[in-house]
Amino acid sequence: MTDIHHFAYGAFTPVLAYVMSCLGSMLGLRLTAQAHRSSGGTRLRWLAGAAVSIGGTGIWVMHFIAMLGFDVPGTAIRYDVGLTAASAVVAVVVVAAGLLVVSSGRGTVLPLLGGGLLTGLGVAAMHYMGMYAMNLSGRVHYDRATVALSVAIAVVAATVALWFTLRIKRPVWITVAALIMGVAVSGMHYTGMFAMTVDLDPRPRFVPGAEALDFLVPLMTLVSVLTLTMFLMVILSPSEQEEREDAELLALLESRRRA
Repeated sequence: MTDIHHFAYGAFTPVLAYVMSCLGSMLGLRLTAQAHRSSGGTRLRWLAGAAVSIGGTGIWVMHFIAMLGFDVPGTAIRYDVGLTAASAVVAVVVVAAGLLVVSSGRGTVLPLLGGGLLTGLGVAAMHYMGMYAMNLSGRVHYDRATVALSVAIAVVAATVALWFTLRIKRPVWITVAALIMGVAVSGMHYTGMFAMTVDLDPRPRFVPGAEALDFLVPLMTLVSVLTLTMFLMVILSPSEQEEREDAELLALLESRRRA
């Protein structure tokens, strides 16, 4: 059995991964709050933005950054670009599906549990798809009990996250919820990672794929642009109080017009 280093760069990668998970979760919760105050196509657009924020930044980017600190001495580590990109799509799609299920259920228990189960299993699938995309000169094995624990954490974390999207509206509580979600997502990732063991090949072989750093520049550029765009959308959108005041003003003007 070969030694595995999960923190090759010390605390840098887990801390940065946690911060990105919190930022993605926080923005996603703000976007879902906007969605609950909207209807029709506008509501769907807000939910789509929330799915990209939570699934893309809060989950997938967290996974990618954490993997930068993963190292197996004695072998190069490369990633299949197609599978890695597909895992990002899976993360966004399953979060979007969970948000739609929960929002259509109007906060009732069964849609919440169903959406949490769907999203949690999808997040676990994204994680292990990303791990399957990893190539190295050896064979990877997983402890089934630890894998099952990581899946359970993913389901519970997803259910709690979806509950937050329904109940949390104030900025201070959104921040607290995002910090909790960051812990849950990071916990699921590292639990799944600790389920791994690696047996290296007796003779190192050529490892196909791209290095993790090859994704870094385009990934960070794309995430920065998307995050900034959605952040500006939230900032420029009227708050719940402003919408209520506008509605009261319109009602007052209408009543005076009829008088």
